[in-house]
Amino acid sequence: MQKGARISSEELAEVLSHYDIGKIRKVMRLVGGSRRAPKIVVTTTKGRFLLKRRLQGRDDVYRVAFSHAVQIHLAKRYFPIAPLVKTRDEASTLLQSRDSIYELFKFVGGVRYTGSAEQTIDTGRQLARFHQYLENFKFEWEPLKASFHDSTTVRGHLKTVASDSSGNSERQIHDAGEELMALYNAAGVRVNELGFDKWREQVVHGDWHPGNMLFDKGKLVAVLDFDSVKIAPPITDLANSMLQFSIVGYQPNPVDWPDYLDQAKLVQVLEGYREVIKLERNKVDSLLDLMIETMIAEAVLPIAATGFFGNLKGLDFLKMILRKARWIDTNRKILTSAIES
Repeated sequence: MQKGARISSEELAEVLSHYDIGKIRKVMRLVGGSRRAPKIVVTTTKGRFLLKRRLQGRDDVYRVAFSHAVQIHLAKRYFPIAPLVKTRDEASTLLQSRDSIYELFKFVGGVRYTGSAEQTIDTGRQLARFHQYLENFKFEWEPLKASFHDSTTVRGHLKTVASDSSGNSERQIHDAGEELMALYNAAGVRVNELGFDKWREQVVHGDWHPGNMLFDKGKLVAVLDFDSVKIAPPITDLANSMLQFSIVGYQPNPVDWPDYLDQAKLVQVLEGYREVIKLERNKVDSLLDLMIETMIAEAVLPIAATGFFGNLKGLDFLKMILRKARWIDTNRKILTSAIES
């Protein structure tokens, strides 16, 4: 699917004919998220809805079915999500048409993340509830098991990044890739020594970050994206969330991003989580190293494939990731003290 993919008027009419949502009054393209997975906001006589076409080539029917089963399970427990809408004829939340997969949600109003302490703490609190509600969740088939921790795939991408040293910029990419590999490996060793392989696995969200959240009066009212749900130790979800909410990057160019993370937000996510779930000491001790691992893993895959991270130059982005990974590593005593307190 090409970048900037759209849902045509003919396609929209055909897809919506499968739903009993009343007479259409207005349609509006929603900009946000992957441009290869187009979204349309539909206003009808029965309310507002969000139609999404899933990514072709990545989202098979079983993966989407598992994601929907998770969301339905959470909805029954009044967890804050955008409710799925069933089709008129098959009473299913998953529609296959035109060689694509579609899903329709009731539109949820709210505001985006503003960075307040109240919002940040509640994201940690709700992540813990997400883990609680899905602790014993079972599905009819084995879902994806994956983690950014100690991953041969991540190492393969790091080797790809570091393999080309034919020119000056390529040499810099090579050096950055080599140092990131060393940081990634060292972090993985420390986490393994804390007992990672013995930690219980369950359904995790996999992409708990500010762009996937809506708030009202400081409270989380909707988690919007379940495309990355999988099976992994829940501590990986927490570490990724702490990173995503604490990353500092105000400028458009990653060259200008500071080395440091927002320590207050990092701690606030953990504070909210620990209001609901008590964490063993070894898992708390693993968080900083897991943050290093997830930051490197998320950055290196697209750069290894295309040389870019989104529309950002791969070298600039890698150097920024390297600076932030170094910052966590060199400030671990201060950060550990903040986490423990």
